[in-house]
Amino acid sequence: MTAPPPGAPRPSRDPAEASVGELFGELTRDFSVLVRQEIALAKAEAQDSAKKAGKGAGMLGGAGWASHFVLLFLSVALWWGLGTWIGDGDGDPALGWSALIVALLWAIIAAILAVQGKAELKKTRGMPQTADTLKKIPDALKGEERS
Repeated sequence: MTAPPPGAPRPSRDPAEASVGELFGELTRDFSVLVRQEIALAKAEAQDSAKKAGKGAGMLGGAGWASHFVLLFLSVALWWGLGTWIGDGDGDPALGWSALIVALLWAIIAAILAVQGKAELKKTRGMPQTADTLKKIPDALKGEERS
């Protein structure tokens, strides 16, 4: 008698009539199918997540690159404006002090973004469906599978 293809339903048989070898063979086949299905699910979830993350990262990279130039020129304008405003009154700008003020502003913004970015990374969930089904394997092996 030939074995059915993987994943194909097998005719039900009374376990009391089956030999230990047949039961063990059926158990190993079922476990093998389960492991292959879990690996396929993990691969599919990982590929989907990677595609979405890559696309989003590329767009954010482009936005960051463009916004860098905006911030650069706004910082230069602020630096020059502050320097002129806090100058010595003779028309000589105080560019050193204004540069320090602009640098401190950027340091504060960088610190805030770093704290918020770290908090967002802690919220990353990974592959929830794969993790959920992997938790069910021990119960399934014990014969306590629930739908």
